[in-house]
Amino acid sequence: MAAVLDSVRAFFAHSVFTIDAENAGDVVARENLLDRAMGPNRRRKSSEKIRRGRVPAEGLALVARDRDSHVIATVRLWNIEAGVNSDGTAINALLLGPLAVDASFEGKGVGSALMRAAMLEAKTRGHGAILLVGDAAYYERFGFCAAKAQHLVMPGPFERSRFLALELVEGWLDGAAGMIVPSGRVLASAPVRKAA
Repeated sequence: MAAVLDSVRAFFAHSVFTIDAENAGDVVARENLLDRAMGPNRRRKSSEKIRRGRVPAEGLALVARDRDSHVIATVRLWNIEAGVNSDGTAINALLLGPLAVDASFEGKGVGSALMRAAMLEAKTRGHGAILLVGDAAYYERFGFCAAKAQHLVMPGPFERSRFLALELVEGWLDGAAGMIVPSGRVLASAPVRKAA
């Protein structure tokens, strides 16, 4: 991941932000940013059901930081099975989300830079496809389209026109059909203390 982040940092060296790997100290800032950007109902979305209780895919939790190292944007990708192929074999893929940018940095290329870094890192790590639920007009610029996700469904309600996919490996989602299910590492829960 260091090589990908170094190349992104070099590209944006004179910018007002840098792209970096998320760290444990970013949790509060990330959650506050998501609350502001996504609103109070963000935890009720179908995508959240897939992410709940899971850890992001290895090396695929990124943030953008301003010059004072404050988190101004976030994106995470999650391991999923994108239905099955015609042989009945589960198709490993990633679910992107959420992507959020602090309102004071919107329109400055932060979201696009974060998306490109995440896509490049996912491809470098050997992933074959990324799916998401989002604004088609925004995500089409990165190569996402609804056609590759047309026979896949999310758990719970979702807008079909906003369910998009990007193949990082050509043909990865050919014949993909069925339900999106989580397949990533389960978040370790804190030990429960018993009263003495």
